[in-house]
Amino acid sequence: MKRFYKVVSTAPEKEGFSIHLDGKPVRTPERKILTAPTQKLADFIAMEWEAQADKINPETMPLTQILTTAMDCAASSRAAIEDEILGYLDTDLLCYRSEEPPAIHERQAKTWDPWLRWFEQASGNKMHTTTGIAALKQPQGAHDFVAKIVRHADHFHFMAIQMATAISGSLILALAFVDGVASADDVFAAAQLEELYRNEIYNEDFYGKAPHQEKAHAGMLRDLNALRVFLDSLNA
Repeated sequence: MKRFYKVVSTAPEKEGFSIHLDGKPVRTPERKILTAPTQKLADFIAMEWEAQADKINPETMPLTQILTTAMDCAASSRAAIEDEILGYLDTDLLCYRSEEPPAIHERQAKTWDPWLRWFEQASGNKMHTTTGIAALKQPQGAHDFVAKIVRHADHFHFMAIQMATAISGSLILALAFVDGVASADDVFAAAQLEELYRNEIYNEDFYGKAPHQEKAHAGMLRDLNALRVFLDSLNA
């Protein structure tokens, strides 16, 4: 889409701050006025719109996309999304380990176990792990703990949990990230552990990554870093 506006601004609304293009509010696909809950987040989103050149590139506007998703999807499809998120616990990435090669098994333990210990301290429930292919059934207390967090989160934190879970394949990593305990780099390193290990084996720092892999990694880090800015801006 060609850039059609000259001036980007923000304006106070009943429930936050809207973003305006030439004095008209930006609207979501469901025609809601795009409204950030804090001035800081509105300013960051306004900067994304201001930074657009002759053509608008949505890939360079992650905060706009996150807020839009939170406003449209969290409200209309929340129950279904809640079920999807909570379904991750029994298949959580951190709980399924490789036996071979030993180096990956050791790295999984070193990288993943601290997040399982964090979850155990937070929830009072120890997660089961396996090297087999059969699905695990995690403790009911763990399910109750995550359900309470997910179902009581406001729309903005709720969508952050959903996005971080989908990006990483781990609800536990997502909760640690949204809680501010895990950084974007922590989540990336844990979620991409096996791929990063293979990169080291094949010395891809020297030879270079495959273009599709490099693009995927860059996109994942971009999304995680945008989520971190989004979450930090909610508390401003």
